[in-house]
Amino acid sequence: MSGDADGPNAFDPLELAPGLWRWAAPHPEWHSGSPPGSTGDWERRVGSVGWRSETDLVFVDALLPEDEDAFWPWADELAMGAARIHALTTISFHRRSRDRLVDRYGAATSRARGGLPDGIEPVPLSGAGEVDFWIAEQSALITGDRILGAPQGGLRLCPPSWLGYLSNGITIDGVRELLRPLLELPIEMVLVAHGEPVLSDGRQALAEALG
Repeated sequence: MSGDADGPNAFDPLELAPGLWRWAAPHPEWHSGSPPGSTGDWERRVGSVGWRSETDLVFVDALLPEDEDAFWPWADELAMGAARIHALTTISFHRRSRDRLVDRYGAATSRARGGLPDGIEPVPLSGAGEVDFWIAEQSALITGDRILGAPQGGLRLCPPSWLGYLSNGITIDGVRELLRPLLELPIEMVLVAHGEPVLSDGRQALAEALG
C-alpha cells in the first residue's frame, strides 16, 4: 500500500443513500501526461459502486483500493446474509477486480435482466459497447465510459477517441442519441466511473451534457 491509512489513497467509501456506496481508487494502469482527448485522457482515481438490496449485494465496476485490509472487512460485512453477490461491469475495460470478488464470494457476473435482483435494471447502450445500470429507489444511474464527470462539475460525453475500437463506426452524435432516452428517468445521482459523480439534479446535468 502506498500512502498511510489517512492519506489520499485510503479506502473511504461514501454512503450516498441507504444501501448505496461509492468509493474511488487509483487505477494501476493509469499513466500521466496523456494528451487531452486521447484514449488515456482519464483521471488516476476511478469510481466503483456497491449496492445492497433486501436480498443481494451488487458491486459495479469494482476496483479494490490499495488498502485491501480496510476493504475486505467492509465488503464482508455487507455480504453477510446476502442471498447472492454480483460483480457487474458496465464495459469490458472495467473488469478491474471482478475476478477477485468472484474468487472470494462466488459472485455472479451476468448483466442479464433476469439474473439481477429486484431494484437494479440494466440499461444497454446498443452499439456503444456499454451497459449502464439504473437503481430506481435511489434515483441513481451508474455509468461506464460514455458519460464522464466534467472537470468543472457536471457531466460530459467521452472523447471521440474512446469509440475508435468499436467496429460499427459509432460517433459521439450516435452515442448522444443512444443516451437521450435516459432523460425519461427521474435521475438524481449519476455515478460515473471517471471523474466526480453528480449527486443531485442528475437529469439536468445529463441534459446539459447532451446539449
